[in-house]
Amino acid sequence: MDHTEAEGSSNLEMAQLPLICGLPDDIALLCLARVPRKYHALLKCVSKRWRELVSSEEWLSYRQKHNLQETWIYALCRDKVDQLCCYVLDPNAPKRSWKRIQDLPPPSLKRKGMGFEVLGKKIYLFGGCGWVQDATDEVYCYDAAINVWNEASPLSTARCYFASEVLDEKIYAIGGLGSNSSDPHSWDTYDPQKDSWKSQSDPNLVPDIEDSIVLDGKIYIRCGSSAVSSHVYAVVYEPSNGTWQHADADMACGWRGPAVVIDGTLFVLDQSSGTRIMMWQKDGREWVAVGRLSPLLTRPPCRLVAIGKSIFVIGKGLSTVVWNVGNAGNGEGVMVGSSVTKLASDDDVISCKCVAI
Repeated sequence: MDHTEAEGSSNLEMAQLPLICGLPDDIALLCLARVPRKYHALLKCVSKRWRELVSSEEWLSYRQKHNLQETWIYALCRDKVDQLCCYVLDPNAPKRSWKRIQDLPPPSLKRKGMGFEVLGKKIYLFGGCGWVQDATDEVYCYDAAINVWNEASPLSTARCYFASEVLDEKIYAIGGLGSNSSDPHSWDTYDPQKDSWKSQSDPNLVPDIEDSIVLDGKIYIRCGSSAVSSHVYAVVYEPSNGTWQHADADMACGWRGPAVVIDGTLFVLDQSSGTRIMMWQKDGREWVAVGRLSPLLTRPPCRLVAIGKSIFVIGKGLSTVVWNVGNAGNGEGVMVGSSVTKLASDDDVISCKCVAI
């Protein structure tokens, strides 16, 4: 028997071994899937079969189906030597603290204006440019289940300083700066089933993009203020016909900071006068202050991310304040929440995303 045959025979025998001796595999999976996420790395050390199971889509689907998923926050940052790095936070840990994950791919370390999005258990880092480097179409994918970065299918259009969002299980890379004059009016869509990007264009898109959200099944883009007034300009993408239109002016005028959506309601961190969380009331078409945060706890520039009813306000050095929207008041009192100890260094936060496994 040659080496290839021996290896194949070994793999077959491994596949036939039970996950746990004396138990059917379906019962073993029921038990193993209930192990907390923080111990998954240890599970992978038990055997090759356990490692393959914990890293598989089957594992992810099973935990999702039975409401066993745990959501961790991943923050893309820029450190004191101007290099990109990524941290992770388990919000349910007894002693919550940010931990640095495996270094990012070397070609991306000095880039700016990159996209950072999540599909399933994978984080995508894409596009960007440097001081002496034009916009790139490169895409890297981090599998949170196995803690590994790999190259992925490139963008249709090289671009940087663009908006990115996930809608209907697809990644959108929108507008920004690219290699030719048509790039600011285009967007790329990534379909994970086809593992490819598709490019489209619309003259309503502009290059000066400051923020983006997904609300009511549509993508909203907040652009820079108008050249002739201080009003905020925003556009909205309608997926049913693939076009961009002007967004509600009343909604856009109050969108003056990082935003997050919880149960179809838009919240914005307004730091123009103190530190307030504003809520957009669609029925009344007005912005309402729901409370203030202590300026001693928030260190701008901040980013927002939500898990359930909790808003995480993440600032410089990964200083983190957690506030539950169920405690929303009339905006007069200082909101009481919990906090997470910041890093020793003052890393700037670029983007924050959640991965549920």
